[in-house]
Amino acid sequence: MSHERKRVVVAGNPNAGKTSLFNALTGSNARTGNYPGITVDRRTGTLAIGSRSVELIDVPGTYALTARSAEEQVAIDEILPNDRVGPDAALFVADAGALSRHLYLATQILESGLPTLLCLNMIDEARALGTRIDTDAMSRELGVPVVAVSARTGEGLPALKDALDRLLEAPSSSTIELALDDTLRERLSTLEKVIDEVWPAPRGFDGKRRDARRAALARWAFLSIGDDELTNVPVALRTAVLQADREDASSATDVPLDERLVTARYAIVDRVVAASVTKADKTTRASERIDAVLTHPVWGLGAFAVVMAALFQALFAWSEPLVGAIETAVAWLQDLARSALPEGPLAELIADGVIAGVGNVVVFVPQIALLSLFIVVLEDSGYLARVAFVIDRVMRGVGLHGRAFVPLLSGFACAVPAVMATRTIESRRDRLVTMLALPLMSCSARLPVYALVVAIVFPPGTRTSIGLEAGAIALLAMYALSVTATLAAAAVMKRTVLKGAPPALLLELPPYRLPQITNVLRTVADRTWQFLANAGTMIAAITIVLWALLSFPRDEVREAALDARAEVASAIASEGERDEALTAIDHERAEARMENSLGGRFGRVMEPAIEPLGFDWKIGIGLLASFAAREVLVGTLGIVYGVGGEADETNDTLRERLRAARRDDGSVLFTPLTGVSLMVFFVLAAQCMSTLAAVKRESGTWRWPLFMLVYMNVLAYVASLIVYQGGRLLGFV
Repeated sequence: MSHERKRVVVAGNPNAGKTSLFNALTGSNARTGNYPGITVDRRTGTLAIGSRSVELIDVPGTYALTARSAEEQVAIDEILPNDRVGPDAALFVADAGALSRHLYLATQILESGLPTLLCLNMIDEARALGTRIDTDAMSRELGVPVVAVSARTGEGLPALKDALDRLLEAPSSSTIELALDDTLRERLSTLEKVIDEVWPAPRGFDGKRRDARRAALARWAFLSIGDDELTNVPVALRTAVLQADREDASSATDVPLDERLVTARYAIVDRVVAASVTKADKTTRASERIDAVLTHPVWGLGAFAVVMAALFQALFAWSEPLVGAIETAVAWLQDLARSALPEGPLAELIADGVIAGVGNVVVFVPQIALLSLFIVVLEDSGYLARVAFVIDRVMRGVGLHGRAFVPLLSGFACAVPAVMATRTIESRRDRLVTMLALPLMSCSARLPVYALVVAIVFPPGTRTSIGLEAGAIALLAMYALSVTATLAAAAVMKRTVLKGAPPALLLELPPYRLPQITNVLRTVADRTWQFLANAGTMIAAITIVLWALLSFPRDEVREAALDARAEVASAIASEGERDEALTAIDHERAEARMENSLGGRFGRVMEPAIEPLGFDWKIGIGLLASFAAREVLVGTLGIVYGVGGEADETNDTLRERLRAARRDDGSVLFTPLTGVSLMVFFVLAAQCMSTLAAVKRESGTWRWPLFMLVYMNVLAYVASLIVYQGGRLLGFV
């Protein structure tokens, strides 16, 4: 027996229980990363069969090898590699209760010549529904070994390992052949010749497998390359496919050639199912009754509203104790660093740069973990597919996919986990549209800004002509603007930079299942770790850079004067008066450092640009600092106005100083018009480096976060300009 390490790709449709089987086979040996150049999860694990070590590669679930998304492209690259030998075998996982749908992808893999083991998962559920499967008959029809298992209970796993061991010991390919007419064979033969030129078979392929690979790639190209999302296709192959399409369009045939190819595959599927599957007349009455409610146009939306209310409760309230604990721990570590290190730039770098940067990352963990937990549970239970079905009718109006609704609503809590939640959307184009639009949703970080501005310019008791509080109306208007801007941005992008037809919702409604706790926890841990290891490193680095910009250079003369005053204040006998004097000096020092820093100087330089919006240079410093996190505006204004960076939106001293703030000409700075202009700017601007880092991580390139940075900030500037200047023309102040 050869004990050389073998590689086996684990493939299958979504909802086939592939992840559960992969976890059952690999256990703690599984590792999660990313496929090179993209953010699709790459899961690998080690399976020990006797003394043989097998590397399992879990590719994303897909319905066909037609490369309409990054997930499908990953599956194709693993099964039909263009520049390497590829795996030694495939383990195809199918839902035993839905073989008519799942076996279509199996035929494509079998056509490639890759030695394949067919695993019929969830056999216990199929039996409960009255389905009986003759695995021997199916094996004869397909020419590959077939094993029935239940990853949930462990049934059939020993037999599966034995069958995989035998397949790796004596590899053999399927014997199925598609019934193709002469015209289709001629078109595919032309493509096969081009395949030999642009993607020659890797070394080690024998003649039979080389021919099967060439034929499979030609069929893949014929069905896939017309999609403009594929950008890595050789020009010669794309040209040949387009020529075949033109010849097909000009012919007098009633059935297009691509439909004939699909029909030929389903003919094999129908034959195999007829020969090996027997179904009893059992109905899932309970499931049908539940679906009658959850997929109803009205009741389904109501049920989803309840689910989303629970999600928001988790993101806002349940995560708050953990977020507060993390913030307290970070503050404690900062104080510890300041007390343990000599006073100076090093202590400030460690406390306000490094520790604050790490804190800005870790503080997102509770919300990311909770959102991931909800999404995994909804997905594994089968409910997320029902949500997509119900919401799709609404979302199609702006060109979004039904699955975009959960990430968009999650954006009300925090855009970072919401961006990561877009992974449930299959199409890369639709995923990009969603993640580029959802930061316009008014996240919880904007709320402290709204609360502070409303308290300054619309004090309690300020009522409108209709009897409602002006502050309440302003706050409601900001959230309405947020939702409107999000949907409008998505609609515009779907018709311009990411142009495409409204996405068709093609999904199956999987049976309801209880999620497996171990799988749920493992997935949540994987996604949380990926955030910390990828986007988190960028967030921490940018935090340190922003700290430096807002801290240096320093006015040494003024620093020396403040040190002298602090020395005098330290000698005050009364402890209360001494602490008060030292605190005032610390606040003055922070204000002086910020004014003299590069960020402060930039605030003065940018004042002419933001003055038409009603802002001055001090607000400009706040806007710059807000890139660390939107709510940082409050603390920054506290520093600039001598209250201290620890001041929050409820601080009465900060509110009074902002109300008393004056422009250079003596006019009031924070008028109602300036306040509304500032809130509109915060609704629309891309002022969150964490979100930018998350979009970069999910899109795999800086192109899209930079695009988001530009379009959102231009939109914010223009909207704020219209509000302030338009308001002045109408006589508002």
